[in-house]
Amino acid sequence: MVVRSAGILLYRLTDAGEPQIWIAHMGGPFWARKQAAAWSIPKGEYGVNEDPFVAARREFEEEIGVPAPETAYEDWGSFRQPSGKIVTVFAAESDFVLDQLVSNTFQVEWPKGSGVMREFAEVDDARWVGLAEARVKLVKGQLPVLDALAEKLRAEGRLED
Repeated sequence: MVVRSAGILLYRLTDAGEPQIWIAHMGGPFWARKQAAAWSIPKGEYGVNEDPFVAARREFEEEIGVPAPETAYEDWGSFRQPSGKIVTVFAAESDFVLDQLVSNTFQVEWPKGSGVMREFAEVDDARWVGLAEARVKLVKGQLPVLDALAEKLRAEGRLED
């Protein structure tokens, strides 16, 4: 069975015309000391009968702590991850501002094999980053989303090669 996930890609252009995207650092002990390929767009899994856009908005709020901005979203389609998971991405241009990150938490045995269950935030950091930095920080399977954004902005004449 294919695992499906839905997420929201927020993007903006700085005053200098540089594109930025909103990304989140995955929480928990596995990701704690990693920066490269340890960030993601806010996203999460959804059920067979659930609307992916509804799921994407729910997951944004669970991971970031506030509702996704009320704006016009575009369905950018689905992107297959190296794991086989399919991520459906909804994108919107927004000047989203976050006062405080308040992510849901999850429990995991840590240290592994200790029998001690500890609670960790799903997301422990989130911020705007430029496309070059995002190429380093995002997990590999989400890099095609950056290509889609760059292609869109080029087509609109808002990004030069």
